[in-house]
Amino acid sequence: MSFRIRGLDPEPFAHLFGRTDADLAALGVTRCIADAKPGYPDRIEVRDVEPGEAVLLLNYEHQPARTAYRASHAIFIREGATQVLDVVGVIPDAILARPISLRAFDAAGEMVDADLVDGRDIEGVIVAFLDHPKVAYLHAHYAKRGCYAARIDRA
Repeated sequence: MSFRIRGLDPEPFAHLFGRTDADLAALGVTRCIADAKPGYPDRIEVRDVEPGEAVLLLNYEHQPARTAYRASHAIFIREGATQVLDVVGVIPDAILARPISLRAFDAAGEMVDADLVDGRDIEGVIVAFLDHPKVAYLHAHYAKRGCYAARIDRA
């Protein structure tokens, strides 16, 4: 089974780019300068940013379904990111390098299954989850901090 991994659309975040730290703070957003790699995985490009690059730390509703699984959590967005990751059959390095909590949802947003997997071993779990007829999509989360990483769909 072929799968597709996509980053977030940058449009909802564009109004944050270039704002002052005070303006961002008033919105509950923090600007950070990456000081290590890995360490700051951008959710638009789904990559670890380079040291010295600015990222915005904000809360993002990654699971808007009106179920018990509705959820939001902290994410990093590289300030100025515009190139959405959209790949088929490829696991981004930012996911490969970390333990991942992989969550399978049905079309109504109810969780069907979940697993904790080393990023290097994730492909088999993705394929197995997407092979299940009830599964509509997957969410990958960076397991240590629980942050949303990317959406995975059938290709």
